[in-house]
Amino acid sequence: MKKLVIENSTIAYVDQGEGEPIVLLHGFCGSSRYWEKVIHELSTIYRVIVPDLPGHGQSDPFKYECTIDDFAEKLKALMDQLNIQTVTMFGHSLGGYISLAFAEKYSDRLKGFSLVHSTAFPDSDEAKKGRAANAEKIKKDGIQPFIEGLIPKLFAPDNQNKTYVETAKEIGFTTSPKGARSTLIAMKDRPDRNKVLEETNLPVLLIAGEHDQIIPAEKTFSVRKSNIRQSVIKNVGHMSMYEDPKELLSDMKLFLSNIYECC
Repeated sequence: MKKLVIENSTIAYVDQGEGEPIVLLHGFCGSSRYWEKVIHELSTIYRVIVPDLPGHGQSDPFKYECTIDDFAEKLKALMDQLNIQTVTMFGHSLGGYISLAFAEKYSDRLKGFSLVHSTAFPDSDEAKKGRAANAEKIKKDGIQPFIEGLIPKLFAPDNQNKTYVETAKEIGFTTSPKGARSTLIAMKDRPDRNKVLEETNLPVLLIAGEHDQIIPAEKTFSVRKSNIRQSVIKNVGHMSMYEDPKELLSDMKLFLSNIYECC
């Protein structure tokens, strides 16, 4: 892992390979390790940059109550520090919310973007109440019981006993309780960003899991346009990067090859 200090806080990130730069953003209570099964193969063709988002993994949490836009601003600052002008961005779940916020403000810094098990819709009223309740639960009980309850829901029912479920828990336990609480509130308060999908002319890839219990396919496939490609990965839940990395890689590489006209 490499580290940079940006605005008095540390951002940890993987920077591997050469070629056109791509950015992979992990989901809530994850880290750059969520992408460990795809980084190596992608880095044989591209420069792969995978940050630990603020408050996750080895990155410091925000020092203030943050918004999804603040995550996008931190990402732009990282790109600026690395002297990278444009990237193709893949955002898993929370990372997808950040990708949409980034695309809304900095579309000129993108070659294309992908939502992986994510959505442009805001939280429902019920989901907002759940986010607030979970933030209080973490404040009261700490991160571990929250992670124990969260992680199994991320995987398809048939994949519950796989070793990677325990790996995802181990990663989750590294999340800063403060970072988890502030991220929950940021997700709760995020706006509807379907307009970003409706108005963008950039190539977009929307990926859904056939058995996703968190974000069903209809929530991911909210806008249909000629520049937006849809893909459903069979027999996976919310975590195709673990449940079927081969199929996820196939979708990602096809999308990238169409953008960069290589490989």
